[in-house]
Amino acid sequence: MDPFFISTPIYYVNARPHLGHAYTTIVADSISRIHKLQNHQTFFLTGTDEHGDKIVEAAASNNQTPEEYVDSISSLFRNTWPWLEATPDKFIRTTYPEHKKCVQEVLQKVYDKGDIYFGEYGGHYCLGCERFYTEKELVDGLCPDHLKKPKFLQEKNYFFRMTKYLEPLREHILNNPDFIKPERYRNEVLGMLGEELTDLCISRPKSRLTWGIELPFDQQYVTYVWFDALINYISALSWPEGGDFKKYWSGAHHLVAKDILKPHAVFWPTMLMAADIPLFQSLRVHGYWTVSETKMSKSLGNVVEPMSMVDKYGLPSFRYFLLREMQFGLDASFSEEALVGRLNADLANDLGNLTNRVLSMTHKYFNGEVPVPSEFSEMDKETIELGQESLKDYVKLFENFDFAKALARLWVLVSHLNKYVDQSAPWVLYKEKNTVRLQTVMYVLLEGIRKIALHLWPVMPGASEKMLEQLGVEFDLNSVDLTGECAQWKGLPSGTMVAKSSNLFPRVDLSTEKKDKAQKPQKTKKEPKENLVQFEDFQKMKLVTGRIIEAQPVEDADKLYKLSVDIGKGEPRQVVAGLAEFFKPQDLTGRDVVVLANLAPRKIRGVMSHGMVLAVRQGKKMSLLKADPQSDPGKKVS
Repeated sequence: MDPFFISTPIYYVNARPHLGHAYTTIVADSISRIHKLQNHQTFFLTGTDEHGDKIVEAAASNNQTPEEYVDSISSLFRNTWPWLEATPDKFIRTTYPEHKKCVQEVLQKVYDKGDIYFGEYGGHYCLGCERFYTEKELVDGLCPDHLKKPKFLQEKNYFFRMTKYLEPLREHILNNPDFIKPERYRNEVLGMLGEELTDLCISRPKSRLTWGIELPFDQQYVTYVWFDALINYISALSWPEGGDFKKYWSGAHHLVAKDILKPHAVFWPTMLMAADIPLFQSLRVHGYWTVSETKMSKSLGNVVEPMSMVDKYGLPSFRYFLLREMQFGLDASFSEEALVGRLNADLANDLGNLTNRVLSMTHKYFNGEVPVPSEFSEMDKETIELGQESLKDYVKLFENFDFAKALARLWVLVSHLNKYVDQSAPWVLYKEKNTVRLQTVMYVLLEGIRKIALHLWPVMPGASEKMLEQLGVEFDLNSVDLTGECAQWKGLPSGTMVAKSSNLFPRVDLSTEKKDKAQKPQKTKKEPKENLVQFEDFQKMKLVTGRIIEAQPVEDADKLYKLSVDIGKGEPRQVVAGLAEFFKPQDLTGRDVVVLANLAPRKIRGVMSHGMVLAVRQGKKMSLLKADPQSDPGKKVS
């Protein structure tokens, strides 16, 4: 089987991770996982784009050097992905020495070929886009994206002979219908190629920008950010001689949002042609997430922070919603109401209720053991045949990036199994002591749930593995065979012990939450005078924002974790916290917390603790006191 390579765009570090970044990365992670389930060799790449005018501007506004700024924001992206159960095989940064070397090698190769020349150009330069616009491209004299008047610049620069490769690119797109998908974006690119495109300015003079990769043939210039950033897809694979490049590039697919269609569909393939590098397999383009039908924007204050949604509704629900709600290629609207609706209807009512009922009946009727099935009846065969077809369609649609349709097809099986429970009525069979038939019915249900759980691994890995664990099955990627799963209905060994119940997807009552928020806070009684703390005493406490980098169990201490917490001091702070009873280590990584930073050091179970992470305990639950994710570590809480 051919290898499979999937990349996200490398994210520009002039902003923090938001819903759009999360969606693209979760899509890439999910498509990578569906190929891993089929034992394909896969490579999933993501990273950060760190050069250009906007980075210098953002660093200055934060009173940081460009190096300090890109290090801090890049780490936010890197730390966010494991928390969303996204597991890239590589995280690339354009400030890595190996990437710089690769960019300069490509530039030199194209220059030596005669496809880069020196010339003078006057154009309307938009800082937000970091590109020149022609008079025709402006809308009423304004940048079409930022609606601001660009600055007219006349300067000498280096240009890439992009126009030389536009006709070969057009022919390639026409001869390869799957090169750009969905089709609407293929047609859009063909429209672009019919316009009067010019050669591409690929340099910036150091007189106005030094934060970039120096041209190998002229030290007075740095590379245009797009000519730098796009090369990450091959620098990460160690082009030209690296083993990963030779192994994976033939199966390369790029995943991007529609706002960066032109650089990926025109700039990048013509650059590859000029450098005599084979083109990638396909470009997959998705739409925008909107809020109240408006594109997310920091200025509008409608940016959705993925971590806040995960904290509130759980990661499985969040990942499922993103893949189920957006028809790939089209825009989709995000709202908490829609997320909760999906959670309650699809996960809690359909899948969660089915799993809980079947596990409970297995314990009631067979002491928790998977029974031995007898000969399948016609009703059983119809259920199995429907299930097999649903699973085949699901995999095919998923591989084609039709995630919403794929999940809808899988849920045909979920819905049918719910009906099968009612039609076969296990409780009646038990009452009538029809044990042979009861064993078969319960087996069909348990095996169906196992298959659903396994196929959901690309969508919600953690929840999938927990569902399988509840069925007495240990997830082993190396032993999975999706083709075989569709061909038989006897993969769950009889005699396996299953859990007594399942509550992976509890219902959420959004109306109650809103009502609670709307209620005015009740007046509380004054505390006795002797319990009051003087303001001067409170001022002695140094409360700061922090971000948990890593959590490790403390040896011989079941309830303790050794936390490594970034509090903005360079070296992480080591804090011992009694959180092991409530969180897994991976659940804590990336959390924004509040830290009591001037607590006297104390040795706990042989480990020094230099502070305290603040939390609230409610019965058997523990909630971390959260810092605003937009606050950098080390900010004082006041």
